[in-house]
Order: sequence, then structure tokens, then C-alpha cells
Amino acid sequence: MVDLESEVPPLPPRYRFRDLLLGDQGWQNDDRVQVEFYMNENTFKERLKLFFIKNQRSSLRIRLFNFSLKLLSCLLYIIRVLLDDPTQGHGCKELNRGCSSQNYTPTKIDWSPIIWVNRSLPLWGLQVSVALISLFETMLLGYLSYKGNLWEQVLRIPFLLEIINAVPFIITIFWPALRNIFIPVFLNCWLAKHALENMINDLHRAIQRTQSAMFNQVLILISTLLCLIFTCICGIQHLERAGNKLTLFDSLYFCIVTFSTVGFGDVTPKIWPSKLLVVIMICVALVVLPIQFEQLAYLWMERQKSGGNYSRHRAQTEKHVVLCVSSLKIDLLMDFLNEFYAHPRLQDYYVVILCPTEMDAQVRRVLQIPMWSQRVIYLQGSALKDQDLLRAKMDDAEACFILSSRCEVDRPAADHQTILRAWAVKDFAPKCPLYVQILKPENKFHIKFADHVVCEEEFKYAMLALNCICPATSTLITLLVHTSRGQTAPWEAFRHLTGTKQTLTREGQQSPEQWQKMYGRYSGNEVYHINLEDSTFFAEYEGKSFTYASFHAHKKFGVCLIGVRREDNKNILLNPGPRYIMSSTDICFYINITKEENSAFKKQEQHRKNKESKSYYHGPSRLPLHSVIASMGTVAIDLQDTGCRSSSGPTLTLPSEGSKDGRRSSIAPVLEVADSSSLQTCDLLSDQSEDETTPSDDDISTGLEYAKGYPPYSPYIGSSPTFCHLLHEKVPFCCLRLDKGCQHNYYEDAKAYGFKNKLIIVAAETAGNGLYNFIVPLRAYYRPKKELNPIVLLLDNPLDDLLRCGVTFAANMVVVDKESTMSAEEDYMADAKTIVNVQTLFRLFSSLSIITELTHPANMRFMQFRAKDCYSLALSKLEKKEREKGSNLAFMFRLPFAAGRVFSISMLDTLLYQSFVKDYMISITRLLLGLDTTPGSGFLCSMKITEDDLWIRTYARLYQKLCSSTGDIPIGIYRTESQKLTTSESREIASQSQISISVEEWEDTKDTKEQINNRNNHRNSTSSDQSDHPLLRRKSMQWARRLSRKVPKHSGKTAEKISQQRMSLYKRSERQELAELVKNRMKHLGLSTAGYDEMNDHQNTVSYILINPSPDTRLELNDVVYLIRPDPLAYVPNTATSQKNSFCNTVGQDAREETQL
Repeated sequence: MVDLESEVPPLPPRYRFRDLLLGDQGWQNDDRVQVEFYMNENTFKERLKLFFIKNQRSSLRIRLFNFSLKLLSCLLYIIRVLLDDPTQGHGCKELNRGCSSQNYTPTKIDWSPIIWVNRSLPLWGLQVSVALISLFETMLLGYLSYKGNLWEQVLRIPFLLEIINAVPFIITIFWPALRNIFIPVFLNCWLAKHALENMINDLHRAIQRTQSAMFNQVLILISTLLCLIFTCICGIQHLERAGNKLTLFDSLYFCIVTFSTVGFGDVTPKIWPSKLLVVIMICVALVVLPIQFEQLAYLWMERQKSGGNYSRHRAQTEKHVVLCVSSLKIDLLMDFLNEFYAHPRLQDYYVVILCPTEMDAQVRRVLQIPMWSQRVIYLQGSALKDQDLLRAKMDDAEACFILSSRCEVDRPAADHQTILRAWAVKDFAPKCPLYVQILKPENKFHIKFADHVVCEEEFKYAMLALNCICPATSTLITLLVHTSRGQTAPWEAFRHLTGTKQTLTREGQQSPEQWQKMYGRYSGNEVYHINLEDSTFFAEYEGKSFTYASFHAHKKFGVCLIGVRREDNKNILLNPGPRYIMSSTDICFYINITKEENSAFKKQEQHRKNKESKSYYHGPSRLPLHSVIASMGTVAIDLQDTGCRSSSGPTLTLPSEGSKDGRRSSIAPVLEVADSSSLQTCDLLSDQSEDETTPSDDDISTGLEYAKGYPPYSPYIGSSPTFCHLLHEKVPFCCLRLDKGCQHNYYEDAKAYGFKNKLIIVAAETAGNGLYNFIVPLRAYYRPKKELNPIVLLLDNPLDDLLRCGVTFAANMVVVDKESTMSAEEDYMADAKTIVNVQTLFRLFSSLSIITELTHPANMRFMQFRAKDCYSLALSKLEKKEREKGSNLAFMFRLPFAAGRVFSISMLDTLLYQSFVKDYMISITRLLLGLDTTPGSGFLCSMKITEDDLWIRTYARLYQKLCSSTGDIPIGIYRTESQKLTTSESREIASQSQISISVEEWEDTKDTKEQINNRNNHRNSTSSDQSDHPLLRRKSMQWARRLSRKVPKHSGKTAEKISQQRMSLYKRSERQELAELVKNRMKHLGLSTAGYDEMNDHQNTVSYILINPSPDTRLELNDVVYLIRPDPLAYVPNTATSQKNSFCNTVGQDAREETQL
């Protein structure tokens, strides 16, 4: 083997490290050559070129000096004209004797006043000096810019003008007799214009800023117009020395009148040279000015498209936010502007929109409205370019909103664009707060640096899941995060009770429907915050328990305290429970119509006395005053049993010793400080409950064993671990297919599984990572095991698959909007496939509870569409009226939305906009939806009012009962009422029912033989060769005569009844046809039709939400109350937790390890 080291020559000494440190001392002995670069710049010509042309600052000084010289020459010409007397002949004594005695005649022109002028010696000296300097500078710049073509340098217009204006003055130095000869020095204005353009270019180069083409074009236009007018003024004035002898002011007057096309005619040129000059100048103006105006108009249109710039001065003196979008739609723009400017303190802010696409016609029309044109600035550009970010003054912006395009088919690609925009903004303006909207949850960790992030799929699936267990959660969240802007009116029921003087924002107050008035009144509730020590609502509850403060604040002021945050902690705690003691530095979060700063208070006692003196009855409830006060919660006389509450919900049973003398049953008081003996704490981790210790027959048959813990695997980085129900053993993948059997089971439909609880079916296009947020809330640890609903994922929804997966006995059917249809040619058609599919499900399975998510809120009107429904038409008119009044929630009265059957994820865009003012809204919403779990924070759940609970009577007493027994905080009511029909509608329905019954009886009493004949005749009448058989034709005629004899003669009312019978039969036959279709398919698939109820539809019910209703609101049967329940794990001792949850800790540790990057 050859030794490689011996073949490698040693490094030269100049490359050794020691020589690099100490310096190479032996370079003199080497054969290296020292090379000097840029030697050509050392010549005299190159140095001059560097000073006069290449160097930006020195070139700018030269241009400025040249511009000043040209202006000075024009000024000297004006001085010469003012000092000159055209009546005296000058210069003709030497060359033309007696010329002054010649007079002007129309046929003969005296040229001497035109050729000779009066120029004093000092003025001549100044003009000669300026001419010499200008000519020397021109010759020097021509020599330095010479590139081999002499004629190109000589024949340039600026060079020719310089020769014409400078060379005659130099000649007069050597020939004194020509000192008074006329020289057109006023032409130097065009050289001044040329110098000004060059100076502006050098100015922008010197300050290293991009010049504005619009500014340059305006400058060129103005300078061209001034030069034309100045040239015409000086030329007319000089030529008319031989005619009318006009002054400079007369020439100015004539030029302005002529160029403005007015033409009074009082001043006109008299000699033909003046007239010729006017014609030439008009022709030049007609050629030059339109070209300049055309270029200016083109630049103006281009600037309108690109949007121009947001000036640095405005950015430093005004506040603005930047909205970055990939494509700007009118709905997105109006939602942002309406929600952003709904807050009073944001009225002085400006909105700068940065969008890479050109502004469409609808957006342009909206931005031309005076209300928006003064506050919204549209810039066409990309957030990935620093120049466009500089145009938007991103570094001075108060915030930057980056929104994703949800109409894209490739949603991951849309997220990638959003991520790049967020990175670019963070790199350019690190201190600018970022508000980012992302579509896919797996892309969240790329933008963790953003101040606020809203993931669409997370919120969408979480709201769909909670809609299944807490009805209309999506509507509740939507109303809380929106700013209501309907008609303003006082909240009389509450104001009369408490003396609080508030002006409230409400929708639906002009509607005749009572439910719409209540629904619209309470929809104005929002979440606000205030420091405890600064609050009138909560300051007196310092040192008291949270439940005590919440109950008494609602009792006294009608506000609902839902959460707090410690001063030294960033985490918000929703209903931390009765053991939490309020501190003066706490930040309180509450639900109310308006924030406390906008409320005025009156003394309660005097207000009550005034009301007592006026009327014995009080308020809209028409109850005596003492009853109203009692309904708000009185001090209890007999305490309730404080046994352990069930994990399914609080028990509102009657007291054990109820009084029978008519006295209302009392409720336990809410304690100021929690007593450990009175707290109903149940250890959800222990196995003491019946459903935990005693396995059901279903569990035994299926062999399922449940435990509580954290999911061992996380589908994406950034998901919050949630404590939930888990299986001890992982189910094989083959068993997850419901419609196909495997070696472990042979079931092929949902009915064969024998599920104890009703199903929840999810119809989605793909099984994405967002489904994790749908499953986890339905398997949360606080839900009893016996109430867990089986979840079926349906990736395609033909009728056969729907029947196999158990749609006939499902609790809810969740339909997720299809992503593949979101890129329709017409934006609003993106929901077409989803709407038609849901309508088909609604027609086939009218009793099925269908929950749908759409892209556009305007399409919610097509859900459960009935073309001839009068009530739906009335709601459509109400929606239009509310929109005209400026409501942001005009669609809120649509029955599917009010009932929580449909929502649009775009409505949650306002959650991101509100975070600019309320930075806690995203955190509170995530806690309510179960997306985040904070130790000690409560969760959203619901309870249903049964007949045994109606003794509570009012919402205030319910509030007291929950706070004193379980520590729950109610925040609203979901109410379902029977739809009240008008008298005509009820009569029509009754008549239709009677007609249908009579028609059925009439059909049953028909003669069998006649039916056979009818069928035979029908078959014969439809035959193709009927005309060829006279016997058949004769029998058909006999049948027709016999039928006409049996039909009695009817009056007009009877004929109307028959027409109604036909309509009723038509409707009934259509319903029966659909039912027969479903039943036949079920029989064909071998499924039982026992659970199919085709006639049960809830068309005559209305469901709606009352957020934070007034204390005297009456409870009704089947009301669903939204509760924020305290965290049960907060009451579990640490020792018990460590002993009882070994499995949970192990699983949770694995989950945390899986989520580490």
C-alpha cells in the first residue's frame, strides 16, 4: 500500500496558521504579484465622471445648480422685459439709421422692435455670465457622457437649446454692437424642466427610496403646462412689440383665456407672426398635453388597483391594523369591519388590507361608501415581500390579522400559505401582535409564536360534538362571540327590578312573536372582564367564595360571573368552585348585556318604594313585589340534603319536609366560605358509582372494560391532553369496520351490535385529525359510562350505508361540510352538495336530529327548506328587516340556527377579531368547548328540567339551588316550545285531517268489483291498439257513463273540499312513498323496520336560547339549562389520586412523551 502522506507536498509557508496569525514575512521572496484594481477610475475623465454623473450626492448638487441657473436666466429675462420700453428704437443707430421713425401699418411690419431690445450693461453682464457657465457645464457633461456617436450628442434637443441661448451672448462679447439683439432666453424654462426631472431621479437614488411614478408623472405634467404657458406669454409679448405693445400681464391674460377655450376677444394678436405663434403653441398643447394626461390616467388606474402606500407620517400619528388575506371576499370584509368597528374604542383605527389579488367590483363599491372609504385602505401586494409590508407600515401596526382561504380544495396548501405569511410578518415586524387563522390542526405548531391562533377544524368538530350532548352549543358560542347591533332599547324587566339604568342592544323587538323578543333580547349578552377591586358588581365579595359571589352578583345586578384569573397566573379558571376565595387582584369574567363601565346605578331602596307606591304588581311577570324578590333567592329556612350528587347532573328534588299550606319550598343559602361538610364532592376517579362498580349486561356481552385516563397517542402536535374514558385493551383494526364482519365478530350492521345507547353518526368526507376533537368531548371523564353514545364514522352516505349504520335509531346525525365542493365557480354554491344531502335525509328520516356545518352563513336558510311554509316566509321577512337595521346576526331567527341544527364555521371568524379587544375570548371559548383543560377549571354541561324540578319555578331560585348544592353556575336556557299557529292555519290543518279521514273511509267502502273494472279499463285505455277494438272502446264508454252517474252533484263548498282532499292525498302519498322506499330497502338488506318512524317530524316546535336570562324568568318543562360545572378533580386529595389513578398516570405519561418534538 502506498503511503499517501509521503506523496502530499507540504503546504507553502504562506498558508500556515502561524503565518496567518503573525503575518507572512517572506512574501518579498515569493513570485507573487500585487494587483491594483479599478485603475481606470484614477484617470482625470473618470474622476470627473464620478463627480458629475456616478456619485449620487454630488450629481444631485450639480443638477440642483443647473436648475437654479436656468431659473435665474428666466428671471433675468423677465427683468429685462419689465425694464424695456418698446416705443424706443435700440441698436438701430449703428445698423439701421432712422428705423425709429417708421410706424406700423397693417400691410407692413416694423421688424426693428422684434430684433432689437433695450438691455442695460449690468443686466447684459449677468446674462453673459450665466450663459458662459451653462455652456461650459453642457460641454463638459457632453464630453463625459460621450459614447462614440458625436451626432447623437449634438442633435439632442437640450444641447440645441443650450447653444441657441448661450452662444449669442458669447458673440456679443467680441461684437459689442450686438449687445441689444434679441435672444430667446425664455426657452431656458424647458432646460429647467429637464434639469428638474434629472434632479428628482438623483434625489430618489440618493435617499435610497423607491420613487413614486405617480408623483413623477404629476410633476412632469405640471412643469410641461407651465413651460407651455411661459413660452407663449414671452413669445406673444415680444412679437407684439411691433403690434399692440402688450405687457407681460396682458400676455398672461391672453394665454389663460385662450388655453381655457374661453376667448373673450378683448386682447388679440395684431401681426401675423404673433398669430402664427399662437397657432403653433395650440398645436403643441394639443399634442403634448393629451399624452401627459393619458399617462397620468393610466398610472392613476394602476395605483387604484395596487392601492398606493400608507404614509409613514400617518402610521406614526394614527393607529392602524393590517388584514392579510389571499383573496378578499365581500362577506369576509363586511364581517371583519362590522365586528372590528363595533367596539367604541376602535373607531379611530384604520384598517389596511394587504391582498395579492386585484380588488373586485363588489369590494370596490363597498370601500367607496363614506363610512369605509375614510377608514379602510386597500393595498395590492404580497405579505412575503418586504416592500409591500413596508407599504402597509407593518412595523408600526397595532396588530396583523392573517386569514386562511377556506374555499380552497387543497386546505393544507392554504395553511402552508398562511404559515409563510405569518413567518414573513414575524421576520419583518417582530413586535407586531399576530392573530392567525389556520384550517388544519396539525399545522398549528408551525405558528406557536403567534399571539392568538384559531384552528377552524378544532372548533368545528368540538362544537359539533357538544351539540350532541348539550343542544345548540354552536348557537350559544356564536351569540357570545358576536357583537349585537340591533335596535337599542332598555331592558325593562331587569331595569325595573334592580334600578340599573342600561341601554341595551337587541334584535327582534318589533316582532309579534314572544319567543323572538326574548331570544333577541338575551342574544346581546357578551363576555366582559374587570378587576375585582375596581368593580361595583364584585368588589364587595372579596374574601368570599366564588359561588357566593356569582350567585349574589346575579341576584343583585343580573350579571353572571363565570370565571376568574389570578394576577400572577395566565390561566383562566371557569367556575373554580366554592373553595375558591375571591381576591382583590383577581380579574373577573362575567356575562352581561353591557360592560360595567357603561352602566349607571340607582339606589335600590328608593326605587322599590317608588314602584310600591305606583303598583302592587311588579315587572313583566305580573307577580307581587315580594314574590319577585323571593324568586331571586331568599335566605333559606330548612336546609336540603347534601348527599353526593350523581355524575350525570345535579338533583333538584323536592325537600323532604315540604309544607302544604301553600308556602313556597325554600332552598339552602349559598355560603360565603365553603364548608367541607356541605360540599357534594364525588370522586370520579373512584369506582363507587353504580355504573362503575356494577358492569351492565352490555359490558359483559361485549367484553368492554373502561378506565379513565389520558389518550396514549396524540393525532397532532399541539393537542391538549384530555382526561377521558379509555379501553384497557386496544381494539383490533379489523373490528372497527361496522358493515363487515371479521374473525372477532360477525356483525354487519349497527342493529346486530345491540348498542344500549343511541348512535351518533358522523358523515364526513375524510377521517382527518380534526375528528379527535369530536371524539374526546363525547368520551370526557365527567360523562357517566352508562351515557356514552357509540360513534359511527360514515365516509360515504348512500342510503344502504345509512341504514346499515343505524340511522333509524340514531340520536344525532352530524353532517360535515364537504371540502371537495368548496371551490365552486359561484362562492355560495360551495354548500350545494351538503344542503341537498341534508334535505334528502330530512325528507327520508324526518324524526332524525341532523346537525350540519356550512361554509356560508347565508345558506342556512335552505336547511330543512319548505317552499310553501308561511312561517318560514315570515322569518325571511324578519331577517331582511333586521339586516336593514344593521344587525350582524340577521340570520339568528332562522329556526335551524336557533335550534342549534346548523352553524357556519365562518361565524367564528369574529372570535379572532374580538381577541384584539378581548384577548381572553379564545381561551374562554376553548375551555367551554373542552379543547383545553386547565387544572381547577370547570367544563360546560347541561341538565334538563323535569316535572320533579318545576318546584324551583324561577331561574333565580335555580341559580341558588345549584350554587348551594353542587357549585354549578347556570349561564343560559335552551327552550323548546310548540309553534303557535294562526286561526286560519289551525282550521286548515283540522280540515285536512278530517278530509284525509273521510277519504280513507270512502276508499275503504268502494266496491271490489268496481276496482277490478277500473284496473281493467285503465289497462285497456293505455294499450296501443285501443282504436282497433270497438268492443273495448264501447266498454270504456259504458264505464265512464256509470262513473258519472255515481258521482253526486256537488255545490261550490263540496268542490273545494274535494280539491283539498286531492292535495291531502298528494301530500300523504308523497310521504308514504318515501316511507315505502326506506322500508323496502331495509327489508332488502335484511334489517328490521320496527324502529323506523316516518311520520314523526317536529315541524310545529320552536327551539331557542336564552343567555343569562333575568332572575324572574319562569322555568318550563323540558328546559335544558347550560351549566359550568366545577372540576371534580380539584376536590380529590392527592393521596387518593395517586392510589386510584395509577393507570391514568401511566397513560398520561405516555401521551406526554408522544407529543414531544
